[in-house]
Amino acid sequence: MSYLDNIRTFVRVYELGSMSAAGRDLRISPAVTSSRISQLEEHLSIRLFQRTTRSLTPTEHGRAFYGGACEILETVENAEAQVVNITDNPKGSLYVAAPLGVGRRLIAPQVPGFLAEYPEVNVRLRLSDRKVDLTTEGLDLAFFLGQPEDSELRIRKIADVERVLCAAPSYIETHGNPLSGEELESERHECLSLRFPGATEFQWRLMTPEGPKKFRTAGRYESDDGDVLTDWALAGNGIAMKPVFEVFDHIKAGRLVPVALKTPPEPIQMACLFTHRRRQDPKTRLFMEYVIERISTVVRDRSLAQLPR
Repeated sequence: MSYLDNIRTFVRVYELGSMSAAGRDLRISPAVTSSRISQLEEHLSIRLFQRTTRSLTPTEHGRAFYGGACEILETVENAEAQVVNITDNPKGSLYVAAPLGVGRRLIAPQVPGFLAEYPEVNVRLRLSDRKVDLTTEGLDLAFFLGQPEDSELRIRKIADVERVLCAAPSYIETHGNPLSGEELESERHECLSLRFPGATEFQWRLMTPEGPKKFRTAGRYESDDGDVLTDWALAGNGIAMKPVFEVFDHIKAGRLVPVALKTPPEPIQMACLFTHRRRQDPKTRLFMEYVIERISTVVRDRSLAQLPR
């Protein structure tokens, strides 16, 4: 087994915090993962991880080696990228993250077509509505909705995504059809919240005749999974704020109805994040361009203006 493979395995174990998780990510068995780490420790004559039956923690030597190991892999990737630029034949694994709704409906459908064009690339798609960290999680590219907090990363804007407040007809029959954000603040309405650990309150930013305004909403339902909110809304449990492309088919079929049309939500930015280094990798650049071209059309075609009046 090559020394470089051992270093790659160490980096993924360090980043994922688990031998088994790293093995699954690299598509190798736990035994091979453990063997590679042992070989690396034997070569360096140091212990890289403290192991117990329940946990795996980097040692001081392991933390120090991680930075150098990443630099080694970056140097190799840059060298490979130079060759790939010449041969126009990208290869290797591409780690991509996206929110659940964006990933399932926009990104995942594009992966088969991309891999058909570039058969030596492997796409590892990670879907979650939580915030991700490109550096610590070893990601090449992350799609997102909203505004990123890390100004050191590069941003490629894709589109301003239209959003809608919507509820099932059964909910409207029981609770009435709110016309504005002021009505949503009343205790009569159940607002479905997309919320993450650490959030102290929930507000919806809506467009009013006076400009954007935040409305404090309340409700008994909250989740960190946007698709769960859609399911709750479809079941008549409350009002959800959703990107239109996610609920377009439900609205078209009458399963969901737009509400509070006097104060619609502000559009939200869809973009992708990458480090400057990752942007130089041909497979990252090719995947980004391939996906953006196609999902921009999908977002445009799945808007409220495209629905029958």
